[in-house]
Amino acid sequence: MSEFNQPLGGNDMPRFGGPATMMRLPTQETAKDLDVAFIGIPLDIGTSNRPGARFGPRQIRDESRMLRPYNMATRAAPFDSLQVADIGDVPINTFHLPKSMDIIEKFYDEVLSHDCVPLTLGGDHTVTLPVLRAIAKKHGPVGLIHIDAHADVNDHMFGEPIAHGTPIRRAQEEGLLDSTRVVQIGLRGTGYSADDFDWCRQQGFRVETAEMCWFKSLAPLMAEVRDMMGDRPVYITFDIDGLDPSVAPGTGTVEAGGLTMPQGMEIVRGARGLNIVGGDLMEVSPPYDTSGNTALMGATLLYEMLCVLPGVMQRD
Repeated sequence: MSEFNQPLGGNDMPRFGGPATMMRLPTQETAKDLDVAFIGIPLDIGTSNRPGARFGPRQIRDESRMLRPYNMATRAAPFDSLQVADIGDVPINTFHLPKSMDIIEKFYDEVLSHDCVPLTLGGDHTVTLPVLRAIAKKHGPVGLIHIDAHADVNDHMFGEPIAHGTPIRRAQEEGLLDSTRVVQIGLRGTGYSADDFDWCRQQGFRVETAEMCWFKSLAPLMAEVRDMMGDRPVYITFDIDGLDPSVAPGTGTVEAGGLTMPQGMEIVRGARGLNIVGGDLMEVSPPYDTSGNTALMGATLLYEMLCVLPGVMQRD
């Protein structure tokens, strides 16, 4: 028997049965003795348009039953070399966004005290900010690989400084990011002004719009990103609306002309070898995901993040 936790196999229990955890992994209450923890943040009160991302963690876990433990393309075998479990959801305050930010940050402080890498199931993109606050306390300013249709650098939304359209701006202003090591991939759509993405460039971020990614592999881009990130800590944040709505319609703010699912996988797989200290998958909204495909794409991308973490064994 392996010393590491294993997902419950589909030949031992039908995929429609078993525990409703990420990949049907064992659960535990804390991150103690874990290398990696899957964590849900069921919050969507930072959303400005279509709600429902509060149900994202549960639906991503449900669709993750389709995943098997070995990555046949990359040969990654994460459950042969890392201790992984699902430690449940952060007990957010569903009525008070600022209080929830504090609750999330303290929760991740505790997770990180165990030298555990968090992989987060969102939730709307607001929650990346308190996670980054906790990450930066442990690791200092981090490099960021941000996949999204939107830059999330609004100064405010309806007069509020904290919402799902502001986390990257707040993180930069608070010194949580190493601005020389930030790349934003998939930005697109219409804007409120012609310079909506210019603030990012002025900070030193590398901006790769969706149009720059059309009709090509993103493997060469990720080779450049690896050089850019070096061996210092890196965080991956993936808004599911970075993908085109033809493959991920179940989200709050859809934009035409997005990344393909293979391109999304190329980005995450291209982060292999980096010093990844955490990652998240945000903005899955099950009420708009009638087939479950958006949640399955989210679960797949989280699994791919697990597969590129430091210490993952590769099978020949």
